[in-house]
Amino acid sequence: MSPDAPPPWLRRLVVLGMGYTGTRFAQRLRAHGVHCVGTTRTPDPEDPMRHRFDGRLPVDPRLLDALAQADAILGSMPAGADGDPALPLLADALASNDRLRWSGYLSSTGVYADRQGGIVDAASVADGTDATARMRLTAERQWRELARRRGIPCGVFRLAGIYGPGRNALRQLADGTARHWVKPGLVFNRIHVDDACDAITASLWHTRTPDATYLIADELPAPPQDVLAHAAALSGLPLPPAEPYDAERASPALRRFYGASKRIDARQTRDALHWRPRHADYRQGLASLWGAGEGRSCAG
Repeated sequence: MSPDAPPPWLRRLVVLGMGYTGTRFAQRLRAHGVHCVGTTRTPDPEDPMRHRFDGRLPVDPRLLDALAQADAILGSMPAGADGDPALPLLADALASNDRLRWSGYLSSTGVYADRQGGIVDAASVADGTDATARMRLTAERQWRELARRRGIPCGVFRLAGIYGPGRNALRQLADGTARHWVKPGLVFNRIHVDDACDAITASLWHTRTPDATYLIADELPAPPQDVLAHAAALSGLPLPPAEPYDAERASPALRRFYGASKRIDARQTRDALHWRPRHADYRQGLASLWGAGEGRSCAG
């Protein structure tokens, strides 16, 4: 099989939460003829396959109908205080579906606490204690419980920092939003969005249990300033002056990334899914994006 080809049994997919990765995954499967429906907080008149859903009632009847006919379902909504906001409201539609063969949930390596540069692997305990980590862990348990009740596989994907087209250091340098913050000792992994989609696709073929957990990360944990410097050298765009990391000025997402230093060892996931990132590290990923035109409009 090619790394992006879904299994032949997959005809209908529902993605709960058409964010960056969920949208990319749905676009890929649509290209293979899979009927993909997704949810978003705001409707998109140019995409009739996006149904409005914000985790509250009432639920669009078209979404309920799609869930009742789906062969697979992927959860990607941000977790709330009670875990996944979608599952309680959509339980009846899922219960009436006798076609469902696979489920997946996009989580984060943020469920692991700070390791001060140490290694996280498949045997590591998810010991994150901040509110976001606790909510994600609750959502993970809910998805596994759903899969056990239905007797279907479930893959929980703990994703490293996602980057790709439109979301990368080249683009940040080009549009002037890059911050050259330095925090001594900080390292973390990343993953190109297309490599993450490859891993999810591989799970459709290889996941057999309701409690599979996968670490989706590249092979080179690195400080963020190294990534930014490489993007600047690759593109010729100016590197902003370095400054000490300032948590007060960072977004919540950046505070989470800068608050935990760890190295992800994803070898067990690669073996289990027969998957390997096409972009083994950020240097290969940025080179691919640069070749595709990212950041070029302002370079030189």
